[in-house]
Amino acid sequence: MTTQDFLVLIVYAPALMGDDSRPLAVVHAVEQALPGAHLEWEISKAGHPIALPQRDAWLAEAASRGEFPLVCNGDERYPVTIYGLPMSPRSASGGQPLLEVHADLPLDAAGIVAAVEVLCGVAESARSFWGCATPQGAAVEIAGQTRDPARKPGGPPRGLPALKFPDKIRSPAIPHCLGWLNYWSAAAAQAIGFPDPARDADLLSRARRTATGGWVVRLTDAPLDLDNPAHLEALLRAYERFPEVGGRVTPR
Repeated sequence: MTTQDFLVLIVYAPALMGDDSRPLAVVHAVEQALPGAHLEWEISKAGHPIALPQRDAWLAEAASRGEFPLVCNGDERYPVTIYGLPMSPRSASGGQPLLEVHADLPLDAAGIVAAVEVLCGVAESARSFWGCATPQGAAVEIAGQTRDPARKPGGPPRGLPALKFPDKIRSPAIPHCLGWLNYWSAAAAQAIGFPDPARDADLLSRARRTATGGWVVRLTDAPLDLDNPAHLEALLRAYERFPEVGGRVTPR
């Protein structure tokens, strides 16, 4: 598959603690949102799927050690994967340990239809602060917005604003960046000032409220393609609307 064929999903949540049930809940949420996806395989060191006949117990045991190992659907022609990584207080926003959950799924018709449900299910099951889901090609360019004069000098691509590294962002509720689909918890929405009925009518027309009081907001109807001038303009407008994103506002 090409880089445009995958949807890259990332959410940021509180760190795993003890007998944490969230990894299993996240996996169940993906399976529920994406029909036919049975994430009952791990990947060998050689890169081949290995069946997990006791997947739930295996995940629970890993979570008790503070781990969220990669699981997948075992289909190398149509791969769906998900895993979690710990973020140390030194590298995470707000100076507290976090869990960074990553998922990849094919960006075909079925994946596009399921994308909002997948992001919402993963984010809510992980009790996330915020997250996003973006086609891989656009996600790579958005990652290039993170800049620092010493650590990563230079300018962002396509005239997009420069964003701070996570450890320079004051709160885990402040999103690091924007994407095609954006999950904002109630705390994240409050931190960035969403929604404002007077300014957010267009975004609200593509937004959905979640069961916990958060939001999933779609920037463009079709998957984000930064070669499309209208899509690039929509992303630029959203960054202008939410200057808190990426730590661009200096606290008073």
